[in-house]
Amino acid sequence: MSDAMNTAWWSLRIAFFLGPFLAGLDKFFYRLTNWDQYLSPMAQRVLGSHRHQFMMAVGVVEIIVGLMIITSWTKLGAYLASVWLLLIAVNLLACGHYFDIALRDVGLCLSAFGLARLTSAIEAQAIHVVPIEEMPRAA
Repeated sequence: MSDAMNTAWWSLRIAFFLGPFLAGLDKFFYRLTNWDQYLSPMAQRVLGSHRHQFMMAVGVVEIIVGLMIITSWTKLGAYLASVWLLLIAVNLLACGHYFDIALRDVGLCLSAFGLARLTSAIEAQAIHVVPIEEMPRAA
């Protein structure tokens, strides 16, 4: 793996560990923001008085995804983060505002997808199979 590829891979891994992990933790402490405000009106109707509990469950999922990304489950965690971020963007658009955050989440979604694909390429490179014609022959 080239130095540039390694640097890009580690940068994305660290970013997609810290972002989901810290946002997930904050679902329990509300130091960054009041996360409940980002639920769409439809989600609020469905959840009723269980909005806060739902956001805590979201926090658990985000913590798990962050941990997956920084461990040997990087590819799966990155794909999950990508889908998760797209769903968050759709929810934010359904709110009728927070369009700037939805746009950022789509960008993050694509970046997480890029991390998953980069991880696939690195894994394929690590288990490169030498064609039989190139194998050394016994004398």
